[in-house]
Amino acid sequence: MGTRAETMEFLTDQLSALPNIRSRRMFGEFALYCDEKVVAFVCDDELFIKPTEAGRAYLGTPDEAPAYPGSKLYFRIAGDRWEDREWLTGLIAETAAELPVPAPKRPRAARKR
Repeated sequence: MGTRAETMEFLTDQLSALPNIRSRRMFGEFALYCDEKVVAFVCDDELFIKPTEAGRAYLGTPDEAPAYPGSKLYFRIAGDRWEDREWLTGLIAETAAELPVPAPKRPRAARKR
């Protein structure tokens, strides 16, 4: 089915209070970044948050499901929770704070002619 562009526009708008929120298309779906950390995936118009202890505490008893076939379990966030901007922003902020800073990317090797 795939994720619609409107879904990503809505989510990024809901999270606009956070610094450095962006999304990137990956394999036909989307990754959601906060401070250059991948904090969530949006697959088939469903939001899947990376599991962290802070996220688990924030959610209480999370609904866990794979984001795509063969993936590990993520915290699946129901669409009706997306409407609560403050709650969703808090969840993403808590998750991002606990995730490690990504390693710097190595420069690509120069191509031989």
